Amino acid sequence: QVQLAESGGGLAQPGGSLRLSCAVSGTIFILLDMGWYRQPPGKRRELVATVSNTNRSKYADSVKDRFTISRDNAKRTVDLQLHSLDVEDTAVYYCYVKSQSTSWSAAREYWGQGTQVTVSS
Repeated sequence: QVQLAESGGGLAQPGGSLRLSCAVSGTIFILLDMGWYRQPPGKRRELVATVSNTNRSKYADSVKDRFTISRDNAKRTVDLQLHSLDVEDTAVYYCYVKSQSTSWSAAREYWGQGTQVTVSS
């Protein structure tokens, strides 16, 4: 079983910054993709950013050049640095991990419970 614990959400002013962190625990042979998704009020969940186990990152166009994703395999963490926040960034942010528990098991996806980010003046 794999557990994800998110932290770092909260209230920020437009133009401000926040840092989200996600710590992964449990039985893991290898961490594959790690990332963040978000669900704005009244909308569907959407990709924010992901980073592969070869450190290739991918960003939604709406956050490119403002958000930075990073991972630490030794600590089993994935962080998201949010800069130049806009009210449109208000959402529940979910940590995402794809991992294998053994070398022969299929990869599975796991989600955190979400952390609220509110951008408001």
